[in-house]
Amino acid sequence: MKRLQLPLKKEEIEGLKAGDAVLLSGTIYTARDCAHKRMFELLDEGKPLPFPLKGAMIYYAGPCPAPEGKVCGSCGPTTSARMNTFAPRLLDLGLAGMIGKGEMSEETVQAIERNKAVYFAAIGGAGATYGNAVKSFECVAFPDLLSEAVYRLEVEDFPLVVATDCLGGSVYKR
Repeated sequence: MKRLQLPLKKEEIEGLKAGDAVLLSGTIYTARDCAHKRMFELLDEGKPLPFPLKGAMIYYAGPCPAPEGKVCGSCGPTTSARMNTFAPRLLDLGLAGMIGKGEMSEETVQAIERNKAVYFAAIGGAGATYGNAVKSFECVAFPDLLSEAVYRLEVEDFPLVVATDCLGGSVYKR
């Protein structure tokens, strides 16, 4: 098990191999389909994104409201393939990686390789575990999208597996 602190250094990303188990700590941003569409509208208009993209990690998730005594509710991953139309451009603009569930397209894998990025798999059905790893969260954009807004999460020991490494190695192709 590797413990990693965000933002990841290029050398750390290059040292990851598909199948590696990691505990990630630091800042991640959530964004699902609707938020990605709005982010692309901003990019197309030449406007800045609501968070610094360079070196960032996007988690394909929508956190649920926090129950009594918790910082965050369930925060499980959504299907990453739905972001295939967005991921290559964001990677080319400096995104360090993504977190989600399931395989991504060959075009996205090529963008991961081209940009020396990483794609982490989160476990579907483990939303409560991920919610418990969230130490703080704040909406940073598109609050009208509710759970699909962009949230900045501070996480500690967020359990993940390297699904696609920067050389294109994939747990889905073994």
